[in-house]
Amino acid sequence: MSKKNLGMKIIGVNKRAKREYEILETFEAGLVLQGSEVKSLRLGRISFKDGYVRFHNEEAFLVGVHIAPYENAGYAQHDPERERKLLLHKREIRSLMGKVEQKGLTVIPLKVYFKNGKAKVELGLAKGKKLHDVREELKRRTIAREMAREMARFK
Repeated sequence: MSKKNLGMKIIGVNKRAKREYEILETFEAGLVLQGSEVKSLRLGRISFKDGYVRFHNEEAFLVGVHIAPYENAGYAQHDPERERKLLLHKREIRSLMGKVEQKGLTVIPLKVYFKNGKAKVELGLAKGKKLHDVREELKRRTIAREMAREMARFK
């Protein structure tokens, strides 16, 4: 385990992000959660489906990320689809807001993890790929995989 990943437990990874978006920059943000959400995250019950970051009054909110209800929470259940506030420095929020408004980019969650006991989310400043870009990348990967398979056969 590297020194960088010391005390880090990955909860969920957004697999669709790298396929559908070109990630330009990444950020780490804290996540404001309720008690039952933390318990549910520890069990790995998260889905990114349509997750993105929305800005409102110079605050950032994580929208569209589903954290499943915790079965043993009793009456204190959380709303699985609620907006969750992100903890970023004001200058980071302003920078991201400017890039999203001017350049037509979007901010999406890449992965959620616990770092030293605190829930964190890795955000990516992303640009959507066109359909032909996605197809081109799939072709490139297939060719690379076949070449590696042929190379392994002749070793």
